[in-house]
Amino acid sequence: MLAAYRAHLAAERQLSAHTVRAYLGDASGLLEHLDRLGETPATAGLRSLRSWLARQQSMGAGRATVQRRAASVRTFFRWLAATGEIGQSPAEALRSPKRPRRLPATLDQRRAGELLAAALDHARDGGPAGRRNAAILEVLYAGGIRVGELCGLDLGDIDPARGTLRVFGKGAKERTVPIGAPAQRALEQWLAVRPELAGEGAGAAVFVGDRGGRIDQRVVRRIVHRALAAVPGAPDLGPHGLRHAMATHLLEGGADLRSVQEILGHSSLATTQIYTHVTAERLRAAFEQAHPRA
Repeated sequence: MLAAYRAHLAAERQLSAHTVRAYLGDASGLLEHLDRLGETPATAGLRSLRSWLARQQSMGAGRATVQRRAASVRTFFRWLAATGEIGQSPAEALRSPKRPRRLPATLDQRRAGELLAAALDHARDGGPAGRRNAAILEVLYAGGIRVGELCGLDLGDIDPARGTLRVFGKGAKERTVPIGAPAQRALEQWLAVRPELAGEGAGAAVFVGDRGGRIDQRVVRRIVHRALAAVPGAPDLGPHGLRHAMATHLLEGGADLRSVQEILGHSSLATTQIYTHVTAERLRAAFEQAHPRA
């Protein structure tokens, strides 16, 4: 059963290897819990599923973990119902505790400018790696793309004429992301020296590592952390922090939330609202501009 479920998650839903491992671990833990109760997925009811979540809490799992595992159980039982292993899924009524929504730290526009200016200065005398790092930072901030999407970029995904990138997000969903002139220039400067780093294993990868193959996500994270550490007062963010900063700066500049959602590739507008925040001044200005009785 778990082998078939793994194939469904990886091949049909095209989830990342990390997500597949997490979902399989949750399903395996649930099956062990049901076995201790003398039940199977076909005989399990809502009470048994709730008891598994309660056990997770008693073992120290936080609200976010319990919430994720509840979603994982719903996914597992939907698959069981779709494949005929069970009848109606009892997991649809399963609810989990809501976790508080915390806004992550972000870069203000001034520090984002300092970060990219320092990267471009280093690119002038930092050799091919310096140009690559500058292009990575520019593309992450300009496009607001995820680190996995950046590492997966191929040369054919760049459209210089339109100033866009084709990226494949979660579930292999394709979208087009605009990037600005600075990011385009940084990409051009990197691609001019890319052959100096690219080895046989690079293939069509836009960004390659020091060993010549497609760049690894861990390397990109180190590049971002190192660059941010050189900016006085900047929080210690990873690539996702640049994505959040880009979305926030777009909203502060007047972009509508729906457009930001499209750029980020969020399936739900609620997700975009979680990862972006707007200053009170921006909200006040929007109200005064738009409301007839402001």
